[in-house]
Amino acid sequence: MKIIQFLINWPERIASHFLWAGPLVARIIVGYVFMLTGWTKLNNLPRMIELFTGWGIPFPQIMTPLASGIECFGGLFLILGLFTRISGGALAVVMLVAITSAKWDDIDSLETLLGFEEAAYFAIFTWLAICGAGKASLDHFISQRLSRK
Repeated sequence: MKIIQFLINWPERIASHFLWAGPLVARIIVGYVFMLTGWTKLNNLPRMIELFTGWGIPFPQIMTPLASGIECFGGLFLILGLFTRISGGALAVVMLVAITSAKWDDIDSLETLLGFEEAAYFAIFTWLAICGAGKASLDHFISQRLSRK
């Protein structure tokens, strides 16, 4: 039993010094990807509206710039660690819509569903929406400053 306790507690003690790193790495990577893809979509709205229409997304004239803006600016906010829970939640919803509209017909099993990159993004965005940006973020800095006043 001591070996099991060691194999659980020792990595936990080491990891406790780096709790700031997990959210930071996740935020920077997914934030950068979505900031760029959102920016590209915002600069190609007519083509994106055609795609949204083909995917059966309602009100494509409104939803396309909305989703593209959420991707671009939500990604930027994730990089900065600013409004992380809001951005993560909004981007998680965008991923759900992407899966149910653009990928739904391709789903033939749980394995297929979980194999989509959108599912991985959904998991990361949900984690950030629930757990927040971590200590290496503007959210943490602002929160600390406001709690001192």
